[in-house]
Amino acid sequence: MKWQELTAPEFEKAVKETGRVCVVPVGCVEKHFDHLPLGTDYLNADDICARAAEKEPAVVFPSYYFGQINEARPFPGTVAVPAVLALEMLGAVCDEIARNGFSKIIFFNGHGGNRHLLNYFIQAALAERKSYALYLHVWGPSADRQEAWDAILDTKTHGHACECETSVSLAIHPHLVKTDAVAGRKSEPLGRFDHLPERGRVSARWYANHPDHYCGDATTASAEKGEKLLALMVDSLAEYIQGVKADDVVPTILNEFYDRCDDVGK
Repeated sequence: MKWQELTAPEFEKAVKETGRVCVVPVGCVEKHFDHLPLGTDYLNADDICARAAEKEPAVVFPSYYFGQINEARPFPGTVAVPAVLALEMLGAVCDEIARNGFSKIIFFNGHGGNRHLLNYFIQAALAERKSYALYLHVWGPSADRQEAWDAILDTKTHGHACECETSVSLAIHPHLVKTDAVAGRKSEPLGRFDHLPERGRVSARWYANHPDHYCGDATTASAEKGEKLLALMVDSLAEYIQGVKADDVVPTILNEFYDRCDDVGK
């Protein structure tokens, strides 16, 4: 059930009936080559979360799209907020979710560029005691569904506006996909930083590899594939929500951690 579609009385009831679990679809606003909408990541994440919450009841927060996307600033339509603000906003949103009665918050990340932001945010949350536990689930299938996922696809290179992301978009919002714009066009990493040692990291690596903000081959995408991929992701997330509901280990260990923090220096 979607947070924004509930009345206040329905919301109050839903908090209790869902085990006080809230799912937050996290994306961004960025170019998805020339054929997918700027909001692809959060639009798709929102749909996946809503479908999963129908299978395993949870309240789905309105799509959160102020993610990390500085690497797409050269392209029209991108919305990139300052890093400190992004962290502060995430913290404020989680605090508000908790104030409304939730004790477990699941981030569902629909944008690869948010990976480091969300991991850091979850670690940084240990700086002070919270009344809630944070969990993270990412776009894609669970490990036991990976083989089925791979069998659906015809291409090997994936990463952005590719076969899988385009297929899912065709299944969710076909009217927003401009298939003619991708005809015959594909993209492999350019490897312009391959002269550097493997285990390093350079801030502009993504742009160096994908200057058109496209990674993969969307020419083989289809709505039929998208529905199959969606089913795998929805089942994976629903299963994760179920596991989070049953979890009492994370909250217990967090309280133990905070108690020990409080004892330091006494």
